[in-house]
Amino acid sequence: MDRRAERHRSRFPLRNPEVRVSTTNPEVHYRANVQATFNVLEASRANGAEIFIYASSSTVYGEARVIPTPEDYEPKEPISIYGASKLMGEVLVSTYSRIYGVKSAMLRFANVVGKRSNHGVIFDFIAKLKRDPERLEILGDGKQRKSYIYVDDAIEATLKVMEHMESSQEMSEAFNVGSLDAIGVVDIAYIVEEEMGLGKVEHIFKSATHDGRGWIGDVKVMQLDVSKIMGKTNWKPKMNSREAVRKATKDLLERMEL
Repeated sequence: MDRRAERHRSRFPLRNPEVRVSTTNPEVHYRANVQATFNVLEASRANGAEIFIYASSSTVYGEARVIPTPEDYEPKEPISIYGASKLMGEVLVSTYSRIYGVKSAMLRFANVVGKRSNHGVIFDFIAKLKRDPERLEILGDGKQRKSYIYVDDAIEATLKVMEHMESSQEMSEAFNVGSLDAIGVVDIAYIVEEEMGLGKVEHIFKSATHDGRGWIGDVKVMQLDVSKIMGKTNWKPKMNSREAVRKATKDLLERMEL
């Protein structure tokens, strides 16, 4: 790889699921969620793949007015470049199914957490509290409430959908993948503080917008309706949002050797 290519790769890494990057470096998400998806679809077509599973996101719904949000919710109006790029990827995938006959499934994941996380609210809280165990900056007004799913549940759901698509009469389907509830950002802070063995921590809220979002493109309330995947595949999350957050916190603390 020449120096020019190395500089371009460094500037635009292949994958970055951090929604906040949307406002500062939108090409990252275009390349990862549109261009890379197209490349993999082309490779799948060339090699005769029969089923294509696409990792989409709850962000395709934008500010849904129906909570929990079902797969057929309309209109889908993402409020971040990340969400828009995921929706573009879905359109590419479903179009390839119609044209080339490759079965496909779009999995709209809630917030997936686990030991290998290197971004997101739990990772950020731990890093901030390592620097200052007495004060914690929370992005937004603290009223955000979202659904979290532990990575093991997400993997199991993916495998169940793959099995379903093998016998399904549908060429292309979308499935929500999340827990059966949601948790507030302040409750996440309390869980992290408790697992770190901290005493009273001062919470400092920092909003990026007039309506209390943590960053531009931050969906304040998100919970997915997962009845479709449970009904069609018999999958059910083993952990709720609170359990997933606590397990992920313990995992990350172990990994970070605290």
